[in-house]
Parts: sequence; structure tokens; C-alpha cells
Amino acid sequence: MSDPIVDVAQPLDSRMDDLTSVLDSAGSKEAVLFGCFEGGPLCALYAATHPGRTKALVLYATYARGAWAPDYPWAWTDQELADDLERLEERLGADYSDRWFEEAVPSLTSDARARAWWRKQAQSSSPGAQIALEQLEHATDIRSILPSIRVPTLVLNRTDDRIAELEEGRWLAAQVPDATFIELAGEDHPPWAGDQGSVLTATSRFLGVRPPPVEPDRVLATVMFTDIVGSTETASRLGDKDWGELLHAHNDVVRREVDAFRGREIDTAGDGFLVTFDGPARAVRCAQAIVSSVDALGLEIRAGCHTGEIQLAGDDVMGIAVHIGARIAARAGPSEVLVSQTVRDLVAGSGLVFEDAGEHALKGVPDRWRLFRVVDSAGT
Repeated sequence: MSDPIVDVAQPLDSRMDDLTSVLDSAGSKEAVLFGCFEGGPLCALYAATHPGRTKALVLYATYARGAWAPDYPWAWTDQELADDLERLEERLGADYSDRWFEEAVPSLTSDARARAWWRKQAQSSSPGAQIALEQLEHATDIRSILPSIRVPTLVLNRTDDRIAELEEGRWLAAQVPDATFIELAGEDHPPWAGDQGSVLTATSRFLGVRPPPVEPDRVLATVMFTDIVGSTETASRLGDKDWGELLHAHNDVVRREVDAFRGREIDTAGDGFLVTFDGPARAVRCAQAIVSSVDALGLEIRAGCHTGEIQLAGDDVMGIAVHIGARIAARAGPSEVLVSQTVRDLVAGSGLVFEDAGEHALKGVPDRWRLFRVVDSAGT
């Protein structure tokens, strides 16, 4: 009975907003999240970002990255995705649906009623919607946020599942601090097929254990830094009075955009802002909006965004993620928004467009970091 969904391929942070709305409407202060298949990345990101509202996390037959990589061999290559999208376009209907049914639910292959139900589900969405969803899943990559999950986590995989490989689940569990991995017998992909009891038993036993207290002082967040380009020269040219008025106008503009994109102002040092967001796409769009808005004042700003684990210290934030965000912003040019690869990966499907800005050494931060320049955004 839900309204039709116009854009099915929503980015993860938009879907997190939906999840928060459901919890709010249900009056739920905290919930156990059960994420299976493409729901796994959403639940994992929500648990890392909102540990206070997540009692526990159960990940069943899911993934951390949708595209093959040398260090993630379980996902489809770009060519495998292209081949499947071609089959989907050419053979949408019983033939395509049956192929997936036989691979995903082998124990029910001879069940005519189950097969007919599966076909009906497959035909309830258009080819365009299914293609958009597959492309979004292929672009998903949450590997970098898995170590930031601080709630009790259970990972379940069936031994002979042909879609979600056992070793992929074992690897995923190893990335989450103190996660429990349970290997279940069976070959069916959905939890409602095959031995359903083993899924229920494993989950119930896990949730029956009193969870350790959540660390409320550490959460996953996106930090955004901005500062005015050439502020010293402008202040010298205008004089104290006029510069003070211009700076006040700039601060009003920045705060207006931060409020519009639901950011939290942490600090204002001189002509710069530090703001945190619970969604990376909002952080990037806020930075873009500030760049555009201050142009009317005759000013240019630079901005940088990074998603990582931060430590809350009263009204302040600390941690390596904050330092990385500051260093990224320092690398940006006039009217430029730079983001880390983590941000770029997490906003897949948002409509934001990026250009590779190369690898950089960030002062005081280990390793080299690949940065991306925001060059466009659909609908802006």
C-alpha cells in the first residue's frame, strides 16, 4: 500500500533518513537491525553512524563492496554486471526470473507455487528500476566504515549459498570489531527458504546475550571544513570595520546552509568552519551550496569532506578523521570542494559527480590519500 517510488536507486544516506523516520514514527528509541542482501550495507552504515539507536546488528548473506577488486574477489566484475544487465533487458520475464530462482532457492526448484510467487515479485518492478538497483549495488563500497561499527554484530552465511559466498561473510565479520560469525548449513540464499529454524535460532541466541555498553563517545560521521580564500589580503584591503561586516555576512550564509543540510556546527575559527553530518552526501551538497552562496558576497571558499570515526568530547570532536578532513580542505583550490575516497564511495547513486584529483600526502597523516574533486551534481 506504499506510494510508488519514483527514484528506486537512493543513496545510502537517504535510505538512512528513511530508516530513522520509521523508527521515530514507531516510537522506537533503539532497534535490532537485520540486514540481508542489499540491505546489509545500509544497516551496517546506520549502526556505525547511529550506535545509540542500534541495539544490535545482524548481517545475513550480504556484502561490503559491489564491484570486484584485487582485495575483494567475491563481487562481480564490470563485465559480469554488463552481461547481466544485457540479459535483464532482453529476457525480463519468466525466463530471467526462473534462472535467478534456481540459483537463489534451489530447494524450492520443483515447487510450482513458490516459483509462481517469485515470478510475481520479479515482475512487480520495471526493467529500468531493476537495472538502476543493480548499478547502485555495484557502486556500493562500505569497507572503510566496518571497523567503526561499535554495536554487537552477528554475521550469518550458509555454507553452499551460490550468491553470497561463505568466505565473503567470514571476511566481513573479521572487519567488524568483536563480531560473531556463524556458518549455517544449506544452499538457499534467502533466510525464509531451506532451514529457516537455524537462522532464527542463531539470531535469537545472539540477541539473548546481554550486549556490552555502546561507546557513546565514538561515532561515524562526515566532517566538513571550509575557509575563505585570501582572507588576510581581503582583510588588509578592506580594513577592520568592513572586513568584520563581510565576515559576519559570510558566517550567516554558512550557518544558513549548514542548517538547511542538517549539519552540526562544531567550531568557527577565524574565517573557517568545522561542521559534522550524519550523511556524507549532505555534507558535500552543503559545501557546494556554501561555495555558490558566498560568491554573491565577492568571496571564495575552499572546502574538504571526509567520513570516519570521530571522538565526541563535549561539544567538540577529535580524532584522526578530523585531522584528515582539515588536510583535505587545505588542499582545495578557490571555490573547490575536495573529498576523500571514502566519501566518494559512500555517496554512490546520489547524483554527485567527481573527478579524480590524484594521490596526496596529507601533513601529519600516514600513507597517501586519493582525493576527488566535486564537479557536478544532478539537479543543482
